[in-house]
Formats: sequence, C-alpha cells, structure tokens
Amino acid sequence: MLLPSLKRYAWLSIAAALATILLKGWAWWITGSVGLLSDALESFVNLAGAMMALAMLTLAAKPADDNHVHGHGKAEYFSSAFEGLLIVLAAVAISYTAIDRLINPQALEAVGIGLAVSVVASVINLATSRVIMAVGKQHKSITLEADAHHLLTDVWTSAGVILGVGLVWLTGWLWLDPVIALLVAVNIVWTGWQLLHRSATGLMDASIPNEDLRAIESVLDTYRRQGLAFHALRTRQAGARAFISLHVLVPGAWTVQQGHDWAERIEADIRRAVTYSHIITHLEPIEDPVSLADQELDRWAD
Repeated sequence: MLLPSLKRYAWLSIAAALATILLKGWAWWITGSVGLLSDALESFVNLAGAMMALAMLTLAAKPADDNHVHGHGKAEYFSSAFEGLLIVLAAVAISYTAIDRLINPQALEAVGIGLAVSVVASVINLATSRVIMAVGKQHKSITLEADAHHLLTDVWTSAGVILGVGLVWLTGWLWLDPVIALLVAVNIVWTGWQLLHRSATGLMDASIPNEDLRAIESVLDTYRRQGLAFHALRTRQAGARAFISLHVLVPGAWTVQQGHDWAERIEADIRRAVTYSHIITHLEPIEDPVSLADQELDRWAD
C-alpha cells in the first residue's frame, strides 16, 4: 500500500528533471555559458538518480521472501549510492569543461534570456524538492530524501551559476564564468560524498536515530517502574524499516502466558513510539544471574 505513493513522487522527480534539462540546456545553448552548461549536466544526474530511485523503491516495497526474510528495504541505499557516484562523475565533467573555458575564454550571448530560463528551472527544482523531502521524511525513505537533497543542492548550484553569469554580463570579466563552474563542481562533490557516506552507513546496519532510541527508553522506563528490567537493546535501520531487539527480564515465578502478555504490551508501546519498527523480544527471569551474562550486547547503555 506504501509503494504507489512513493513511486508517484519518484515519477514527479523524473518529470522535474526532464523539464529542467530542457530549460537549462536551452539557457546554455543561447548564452554559451559554461556555468549554465554545468548546471544542465547536473540535471542529467538528477534524471538518472530519479530513475534509479524509481527502480529501487519498487524493489524495496516487495514483501519478504525465502531469500530475503527481512524484506528488501536496503535496496534504497543502492539508489542513494548510485546517485552519489553520478554526482561525482558530473563534477569531473564540469571541471574539465570549466578549465578548458578558463584557458580559452568565450564571450556570452543573450544572457538576459538565458538567466530567466535558468530561474524558471530552479523554481521547478525548489518546489519539487520540498514536496519530495516532506514525503521522504514522512515515510522514512532515504531514497526520496537523497533525491530531495540533490534537488536542493541543484537549486543552490543554479543560484551560484546565475550570480556568476550575471556578474560576467555586468562586468565583462569572462573568467568569472568558469570559476563559478569550478566552485559548482566542488559543491557537487561534497553532496556526492555525503550521499555515498550515508548509503555506506545504512548498508553497515547503523543504529536508528537517537531521538527514536530516546523514545524507546521512555517506554521502557514506564515498565521499569513496575518492576521489570531490560538489556541487550539493539537496533538497525534498513531503508524505511527499523529492526529492534531487546531482552525483557520478568519475575521467574510468572507463567509463560504472563510473560508473553507483558512482552506483547511492551512491543505494542514501542511500536507506537517508533511507528516504522519491527520488534523482537526475548524473555528472561530477572532473579537468574545467567540472564545478565549478555549485558555487553546493550550498546545504547554505553
């Protein structure tokens, strides 16, 4: 049921990328600005990233099967890593073109029209990124968040290019155009590195955010006041899902049914606090010293 809504926003990103490619490509064509060319090239990266996002969102939404018992949520990290790599490659292409233009300056033409077209393209990216970012955060989708961050970076990149081309137009300093393009390339590399780092972190089973861990601890505190204890709390993020496991220490005299009922209540309360979670609990008698032998598993306490 989640898939159609996320795929719809991936298609929105594809449409925005196609529109900005046409607009920025036209702006570069009529002005000859290498800065506007660099901006147009990044829009091709946006398109490739959006298409990869669509493919990975489709895969991530597939239900668990015999070979992927935890689901396919980690497919989203491949999308953000792919987009990060494309960003770095685009930066290399931009740098090559900018250095050549720095060595061989070229006058710009029809700058006013070119800048106006580029502004329209930037407005499209800004509106699209805000919509996709909100949906990505709502559904815990790293794919959509990465796509939105990239679109926002594209907006700031465009702003820098527009400023540079405008200054060239006003001052006649042709060297400003390729210099701005090089600065754009540096900014793009930084964005690509952040996406690659975040993808690697997700693939390495990083823990869920601290605010969610604090929400879990708040739930557990209410049960500690009722005489229960907990340890070995471990979490990991896999795309839009969080996996949580912990050991629940209850009085040894309780029946299996009593312990099970309390564990179910605890799991339900944690699930309300962290709505996108899958939870596994393990019951242990609180009086048995052996129950504490695995306390070193509890990383959050450290």
